[in-house]
Amino acid sequence: MSDRTAAETSLLDIAARRLPGGVLGGQRFADDLAFVVARARGSRLWDVSGREYVDYLLGSGPMFIGHSHPAVVRAVTEQLASGSTYFLVNEPAIRLADELCRAVPCGEQIRFTSTGSEATFFALRAARAFRKRDKIMKFEGGYHGSHDYALMSQTPKSPKAFPAPMPDSAGIPHAIQGEVLVAPYNDLATVEALLAAHGHELAAVIVEPFQRLIPPQPGFLQGLRTITQRQGIPLIFDEVVTGFRFAYGGAQEYYGVTPDLATYGKIVGGGFPLAAVVGRAPIMRGFDPRLDGSPDYVSQVGTLNGNPIAAVAGLATLAELRKPGVYDRVRAIGGALRQGLADLVKKTGVVAQVVGEPSVFDIVFTDRPVVDYRAVLTNDGAKLRRFNEVCLQRGVLKGGSKIYVSTAHDEGDVERTLAVFGEALEAVARM
Repeated sequence: MSDRTAAETSLLDIAARRLPGGVLGGQRFADDLAFVVARARGSRLWDVSGREYVDYLLGSGPMFIGHSHPAVVRAVTEQLASGSTYFLVNEPAIRLADELCRAVPCGEQIRFTSTGSEATFFALRAARAFRKRDKIMKFEGGYHGSHDYALMSQTPKSPKAFPAPMPDSAGIPHAIQGEVLVAPYNDLATVEALLAAHGHELAAVIVEPFQRLIPPQPGFLQGLRTITQRQGIPLIFDEVVTGFRFAYGGAQEYYGVTPDLATYGKIVGGGFPLAAVVGRAPIMRGFDPRLDGSPDYVSQVGTLNGNPIAAVAGLATLAELRKPGVYDRVRAIGGALRQGLADLVKKTGVVAQVVGEPSVFDIVFTDRPVVDYRAVLTNDGAKLRRFNEVCLQRGVLKGGSKIYVSTAHDEGDVERTLAVFGEALEAVARM
């Protein structure tokens, strides 16, 4: 890659002074690989120095139809002339609400938020109000955003015995630990035992149906649905990642399991801040402001909830995803990339495996079957970092532990990327 320009170096210096860690969140590169984004279109991204990247980060997933898609740009440009936000019911928000409820198997009513973290937070609040219980169960390694309940046993380095949780951040009240039970993903027998012992205390069970990179084992989600239904415990699917990515109806359609509530984000906002809680009307009714003053009222207000700019971007994105053959093509492109990477692993002899679904997957440097979080802990972090660094040096951008595939990626991207993956694996093999 070409050298970094003085202009980009200056911007990185300012970022280092003004932003903690020099970043906006958790995505941080080595100092010699750091860059500042200038623009993006389709499957490509360019930095301030003019260097081009094939983008598999995709804004951490939202840009499922690619960057600067003409339909989204057109919809947003037209809406801007009519106003950017109202804090009131508006036509784009109503139409998006209707489309989301039509698409989602559990969708009867919807409440908009601005982020996925808010969506999971308020889904849990609604479940607690409905069930009249305080405790929740989540799965070790499951990511549900950055609120206090979500940051329990999300990335524990030395996990405790189940169901004891571990806080993943400073600043979380100690009392929260008493309100969260943690279970192992893909272990239905242990989940059933925990629910038999603690189900009467639980307001909800929340799960990523596809946990980070880990697909559910056959029967796991179906069994979880049966057990929670038997005990009357609301089941929440966190579909912030899987929603509209695996299928138009999300993981619920893809895996054939319908929860009571689900949370959405990323794709549904078309690259703008928008997320939602969707679910059964008896639980969602708690958000009705006409209940204010009653013990059933669930308070939730957000200045930009149902923002019309985000709503029209979401509507335009979903219209593209309803076109015939879209998901088949994503699965074909993603499948070719995933299989190509698996073939390269075998060819180089590196101890690793490719885990995930065609539209989101990654390489994991372990020989242990990756079926739960504790298996992920055996991943060789140094090898993964080296793999990612070589990819970035050669113009392939991916997340720290995820490769997102979009409708904008094509066969040329796959060919170029696999060549880089091969070089990255050779570098890992020399470690």
